[in-house]
Amino acid sequence: MNNHYNLEKLIMILPILAKTTGGYATITNSEGQRLCTIDWSGTEIKELNGEIYDLARDAGQQARPLIGVSQIADQADAWALPIGEYVLSCSNVERLKREQKFQDALIKALPMIARVAGGEAVIFNDMGERLLSYYSNGTERHQLKGQVSKQARQAMVSQEPVVGKSFSVNGAMAVRIPITEKIGFGFNNENAARQHQKLYDEVKKFQSANYCFEDIIGESEVLAKTKSMAKFVADGVSSILIYGETGTGKELFAQSVHNASDRRYLPFVALNCGALPASLIESNLFGYEEGAFTGAKKGGSPGAFEQANGGTIFLDEISEMEISLQTKLLRVLQEREVVRVGGFKPQKIDVRVIASTNKELNDLIADGKFRKDLFYRLNVVQLKIPALRERVGDIVLLTRFFIHKFVLSFGKPVEGIDAETLKILQNYSWPGNVRELQNCIESAMNMVRQESILLPEHLPPYLGQGQRALKESVVIEIENEELNLKVALSETEKLIIQKALEMAKYKKVKAARILGISTATLWRKLTEYGMEREQM
Repeated sequence: MNNHYNLEKLIMILPILAKTTGGYATITNSEGQRLCTIDWSGTEIKELNGEIYDLARDAGQQARPLIGVSQIADQADAWALPIGEYVLSCSNVERLKREQKFQDALIKALPMIARVAGGEAVIFNDMGERLLSYYSNGTERHQLKGQVSKQARQAMVSQEPVVGKSFSVNGAMAVRIPITEKIGFGFNNENAARQHQKLYDEVKKFQSANYCFEDIIGESEVLAKTKSMAKFVADGVSSILIYGETGTGKELFAQSVHNASDRRYLPFVALNCGALPASLIESNLFGYEEGAFTGAKKGGSPGAFEQANGGTIFLDEISEMEISLQTKLLRVLQEREVVRVGGFKPQKIDVRVIASTNKELNDLIADGKFRKDLFYRLNVVQLKIPALRERVGDIVLLTRFFIHKFVLSFGKPVEGIDAETLKILQNYSWPGNVRELQNCIESAMNMVRQESILLPEHLPPYLGQGQRALKESVVIEIENEELNLKVALSETEKLIIQKALEMAKYKKVKAARILGISTATLWRKLTEYGMEREQM
């Protein structure tokens, strides 16, 4: 076999090899002495001629191909192939430089990736070891540097993206993507996971009932009747629908009914149906099986109905539940069994349902936004919680209660309330009801210095202004002796609404607050009197 090779022809091959491999190509003799070296651009590196290339020397002496490292650039891979009395060698220096350039760009972009992804972004090596990571706010994360992720390691070994749980934040999901054989990057959705957890905490506001009827403050006749009816039906099993404006104490009544029933030693679970999107409400209500959706816990999770089994479930803001979920809820109430999301096996439940709403469900039914059959199922017993303006006499008791409460919290020496201050509170319409009164007294207590009583100047400035100005500005003159009472009242109401709109600069929410009615009621009045077009 002829082992003689033409050196000139081998040298002619070097530029092609260098360009193809993205590095240096060299020809040496069997002792490893460089005869010609070409870079990836086709330029000869003459100053290297005569130098000994260890990898080529070893390949020549062993008479076999070898893989090693470049002597020109650190960390670059190289190979050496004996060809007769010569050794042909190549390295991938340019490829290494391209990878380094890409890695530098990735490092620079990492904070932006974290911000867009809404979580942590990380770069890892071929062992899955964290090299660098950033939070979504752009700050570098140092705590977990050097930690090895099994999923990242799996992605690098398989050279395929891997999706799995993030170990930095419970409930977050992460994706790990190999970029080269040596580096990869990943990111998670920890911000979304934290937000979901926050929403879960909001929707499950309490898991036990802490209030009784004795905690509902007031001696007015209308409140006494409502409490009496609630106590009377507390021992039953029928569903209860609690109506009431925002801030009237619907949750207080729901807890009180539970604690007055035979179920008081069993769970009380509350969910706010308006706090979460339908997908999360569904899994919270009915639970889910393992693998039902991305991020589902191992082993699944029970829903509110299972958690409340034997006790009471309180569905706050039921009017906000999406129509598709209403259908599923109706089935649970009819069959008295629940099927977890992603599951098939029904589970029997014994739960008393109390729902609440601050909207007129009949209007929602007419608009196709609430199921009539679900309404009948929930509205077996109806409790109407009176608004604070319907029990003005209770304002004194409530104010004194809140003053005492905040005296203990703030440590301020307030012993009572000035008569003029009390008059202002009694003349206000309280669209936010008891909750607004509580917030008002808390605000006033913050304004107290050394005074021993609550004074008018301590109150928020908006109190009393709207109603007082409205009363002083509307004057009705009756000049026609045959004026119909119904017409007169309608004209008076129109004038009052118009004045309130002018005072509120035609902002419907503010106008409704001045009038002491809901925004929906105001819109209904505007439509009734043909005033809606004037306000557009």
